[in-house]
Amino acid sequence: MFDVRPVDTEYVRYRAAQFRAQVERRLDGSLTEDEFRPLRLMNGVYLQLHAYMLRIAIPYGTISPDQMRMLAHLAQNYDKGYGHWTTRQNIQFNWPKLVEIPDMLDHLASVGLHAIQTSGNTIRNTTTDAFAGAAADEYMDPRPYAELIRSWSTDHAEFQFLPRKFKIAISGAKRDRALVAAHDIGLRLIERDGQTGFEVWVGGGLGRTPMIGQVIRDFLPEEDLLPYLEAIIETYNLTGRRDNKYKARIKITVAERGLDVFKAEVEEEFIHRRRDFTGVDRDALDTFRARFTPPAFRNAEIGEYEAERAKNPAFRSWTDTNLHPHKVDGYASVIVTFKAPGATPGDASHEQMRLLADLAEQYGHSDLRIIHDQNVALPHVHKSDLPALYAALRGAGLATANAGLTSDIIACPGMDYCALATARSIPIAQEISEHFREAGLEQEIGKLNIRISGCINACGHHHLGHIGILGLDRAGVENYQITLGGDGYDIPSIGQRAGAGFPAEEVVPAIDRLLRAYLELREDPAERFIDAYRRLGADPFKAALYPAEAAHA
Repeated sequence: MFDVRPVDTEYVRYRAAQFRAQVERRLDGSLTEDEFRPLRLMNGVYLQLHAYMLRIAIPYGTISPDQMRMLAHLAQNYDKGYGHWTTRQNIQFNWPKLVEIPDMLDHLASVGLHAIQTSGNTIRNTTTDAFAGAAADEYMDPRPYAELIRSWSTDHAEFQFLPRKFKIAISGAKRDRALVAAHDIGLRLIERDGQTGFEVWVGGGLGRTPMIGQVIRDFLPEEDLLPYLEAIIETYNLTGRRDNKYKARIKITVAERGLDVFKAEVEEEFIHRRRDFTGVDRDALDTFRARFTPPAFRNAEIGEYEAERAKNPAFRSWTDTNLHPHKVDGYASVIVTFKAPGATPGDASHEQMRLLADLAEQYGHSDLRIIHDQNVALPHVHKSDLPALYAALRGAGLATANAGLTSDIIACPGMDYCALATARSIPIAQEISEHFREAGLEQEIGKLNIRISGCINACGHHHLGHIGILGLDRAGVENYQITLGGDGYDIPSIGQRAGAGFPAEEVVPAIDRLLRAYLELREDPAERFIDAYRRLGADPFKAALYPAEAAHA
């Protein structure tokens, strides 16, 4: 577990005090909303459809029980009793009063949390694998590098006013669970000839112009990480579009200028930047590694785990679905889904947050992770503790056995909260979830990524869904486009639009036709939807979505 450094706490307290003064000036009229806007965005405060929203940074998704309890305190005392997990491993509170946000920031500072650079045209929260330090397929723990990037990028004077927001992800496992190809910069830890380094991707991103990133360096030595990142971002800062915010992301810069031209400029700048570095500060990186030491794992029998699986079908289903393989024998990583059928995807109550903090201390070596799919993981749980953990989660409505299944839907807040949204996301996700659970098809369908966004900004990552849903406004009526074949993990790909959109009431029937066709088309139960789609192509699935058109073809 990472320990917050005193210097970080001091800095966070300073920033909180600074924002308190800015809020006071806004409230007494000394600052107009236009003058206040860039100041609040620097501190993670948005003005949404109904209220202000505060987005809190959870660096690389790692959070302690005490920090989780503080989030519960904020949810109970400054919001409507809950918070919302985001796809950047952060949390949002949707109902704070502006006058109370400085108090919230003070509370956060007391446990080493903050809202710095969770918004604005700057380097956002670096994300990584939620199972970092635990996953059985991990080469190296990416979190020390993520902390290095966080420390370097926070208030980096040169990069506070980039052309647009900037997102970095890092992965250290055989399977990329950090979606590096869909980020402005993606980093994959690798080893070559006994040397640690990175495969560097650049120019990925979603939104109105979705793109998969490209490899700009197939191997970057570890000691060159920071100067190379600076070279990429400096090149983008100087050459990125500032005349049109919709074309200001680095993906557009790389696409318009070409990877070869962009890379040549980066490599030239890297030579100059490298002179200012003596390489990665070995002492700092070693310090970070020491703070991410593995817990004292137990060497014990797994007890009644297998017996409980044999006699309790609900427990067996949960362990089949919601556990991730651990690198230490006798352990598992537990996925706690916030996607119970009918619930708002990603919403966590203050009671649930406090329970997770208690369970992490009791069963999980005091470690919690926020997953980018809006769930929470306990990365280190001994299998002998799983029956007791499951019972406690079930009592709080947190033992839904659906991780990675049809109802485990990533959904943005949509028009229920967001001022930018053009359609609702949450009700559609709820309807899909309840429909397939009631139809008894969820387990039969198996692993499936459904993603829904309420506008073209794609906060729900619909482009990366095996099935993606995009809500749009069509002459004042909500209309939903469906995309097929997206993936952010195994074979990075952008989903392709299947055809005309559907009104809200026809979305669930359309998805039902699509998935029933998949069940008929797959070779065997082990063939996932995305595998069948890649094998067969789009035509049979489009025919299921649009049977009238298929009949006239």
